[in-house]
Amino acid sequence: MSNTHEEDDFALQHTPGYKPTAAKTAEEYANLDAEDESLARWKASLGIVPGAAGGNTNGPKVTILTLELDSPTLPAGRKIVFDLKDIAKLADTKKNPIIIKEGVEYNVRITFKVNHSIISGVRYIQVVKRAGVKVDRLDQMLGSYGPHPNGEPYIKNFDPDVSPSGMLVRTGTYNVKSRVVDDDGEIYADWEWHFKLGKEW
Repeated sequence: MSNTHEEDDFALQHTPGYKPTAAKTAEEYANLDAEDESLARWKASLGIVPGAAGGNTNGPKVTILTLELDSPTLPAGRKIVFDLKDIAKLADTKKNPIIIKEGVEYNVRITFKVNHSIISGVRYIQVVKRAGVKVDRLDQMLGSYGPHPNGEPYIKNFDPDVSPSGMLVRTGTYNVKSRVVDDDGEIYADWEWHFKLGKEW
């Protein structure tokens, strides 16, 4: 039963009438309507250019590399970055949650690499719970991308937000479940981490 509730937390909001088109490779998209100059420029901005499709098409379409919390109030030189390949460090946040300062502006930044194919309508969803009760849900669009022509990762900065403040919010640990998924429901990554709110970072 709890799995059903968890999946409800990540339910996608679908646009009425939206029907996904048949999947095409990055090379097929790059060569589609090649004579249209403005379309070619737009496709190039997404990394969709002839010959950029390389990579193993049997592996994952997308690799999520890092999740970062950034704030102008962080002490000089301090960064809060999760390397998503370091599963042990993510798991350690259950016993040793990261501390986020209350009442400050921060933003979430995600770094990811498109390995092959075109990804479309990709979003980052984050569900925050305290004592099993949902207290926040972030749903931010990453967008549509093709493999980067130079194989480089993409970086997406989300809109700034302000952390809650007050004695009540400083009690307990917050459990965060994060997911990267596209409009068709294909899940590219799922991970979990924990934090506490404090008077200082």
